[in-house]
Amino acid sequence: MRSVMLAALFVALSAGLSAAAEPTRMNWTIEGVKREADVFAPSKTPSEPPPLVFGFHGHGGNMRNAARSFRLHELWPEAVVVYMQGLNTPGRLTDPDGKQSGWQSTVGDQSDRDLKFFDAVLASMKEKHKIDERRVYSTGHSNGGGFTYLLWAARGDVFAAVAPSAAVGGRLLGDLKPKPVLHVAAENDELVKFTWQQAMITRLRTLNGCGEGSAWDKNCTSYASPSGTPVVTMIHPGTHKYPEEAPALIVKFFKEHRRAAK
Repeated sequence: MRSVMLAALFVALSAGLSAAAEPTRMNWTIEGVKREADVFAPSKTPSEPPPLVFGFHGHGGNMRNAARSFRLHELWPEAVVVYMQGLNTPGRLTDPDGKQSGWQSTVGDQSDRDLKFFDAVLASMKEKHKIDERRVYSTGHSNGGGFTYLLWAARGDVFAAVAPSAAVGGRLLGDLKPKPVLHVAAENDELVKFTWQQAMITRLRTLNGCGEGSAWDKNCTSYASPSGTPVVTMIHPGTHKYPEEAPALIVKFFKEHRRAAK
């Protein structure tokens, strides 16, 4: 009898864990266009209002693959994690005809449809999940990393920290204000050249007023800033492919930073 009860309990717990790992598909209509995102509610009850993390797929990707690659909802179970879906968008380095999904690159592109989408999602998360507005974060890979830079430039006051991967935001530098940033770059990136990313990192260090670097984690260097806005770099020997070790480091970095109270 006891073994039967234990088996039933195991099945119930397994079902509960599976349910917790499933996202809610949410929809918004932005200027007549249906937009969608997969939203993971906290699977572990937080002791305070939950943080909010956005994860943006690269050009040609989708929200489901982003969830599988980034695993932010697994690594930070107390957080609300949102994986938004891009629309077909011309790419700067590939897909000039815009046959694949992606994100706008600068303010004003595609009538700012993605910035408006972000604003709508953020408002919904504030209402639905009562998030901690001092702990809102963005990360993304490639075109999604570029969109993270754009959000920093256009919606910077929202975020406590950002973590772009395999991206540059040189055109946006004039609109960036100092903020904690972790930049992931590959030495053999065949698409977003490593030299471009090195130049971006140098500019970020200047922007944030950073000094000399010190080891932070494997393949990671932290450049401290007197203003509390460090630049952390994760330089790995791979290619443009998103590195498996990046998500845990990004979550570690985000947990170290809260936006100052207004």
